[in-house]
Amino acid sequence: MCVFAAGCSAVAAGLTAEVGAAEGNGGPWCVPYSGNGIPPGSGIPPWGFHATQSFGHGRSGFAHGWGNINLERNTISGKICQQISGGGQPGGMISVRLGPRITYHSHTAFMWGYEGNIVKAPVQVISSTDSKCKVGTRGRVTMYASYNGVKSDSIQFFMNADCRDGSRLYHGSASQVNAQVPPL
Repeated sequence: MCVFAAGCSAVAAGLTAEVGAAEGNGGPWCVPYSGNGIPPGSGIPPWGFHATQSFGHGRSGFAHGWGNINLERNTISGKICQQISGGGQPGGMISVRLGPRITYHSHTAFMWGYEGNIVKAPVQVISSTDSKCKVGTRGRVTMYASYNGVKSDSIQFFMNADCRDGSRLYHGSASQVNAQVPPL
């Protein structure tokens, strides 16, 4: 347990330095992730997810994120990366910061016909390779994790202004969307 906590602290420290550098120069910040659980470095208690989705017209997306959450204080932190590509259009990657306040959470939410946990929070773009999606653009995210072994999770982005191409729904089985949303 102590080794795990020390490893998480080291990863978090490295990510903090990397995020600071990306935020300072406006460049993309997205730590690669190809696992099938929530990404490493998640907080305690953590929220996290990874998702892939086809959107039609040859477009597809990949998103992942993780961070800390405190439901008693109604706060959340962390980063989410989203990359949209294909369909004969230029690809784009955005990175958003969550919080700091949670706008809504419930342990008894129903989505897609199943019970689960839901958290809604504001987001702000901190880096972007999409010329239409400027740093500072605001939006919100809804993260839903089903429970009782169902695995019909979802992540939905609602972005403002010219960043609407980032407004995407990722929904599906554990092979498409794997989310962990407290309470655990």
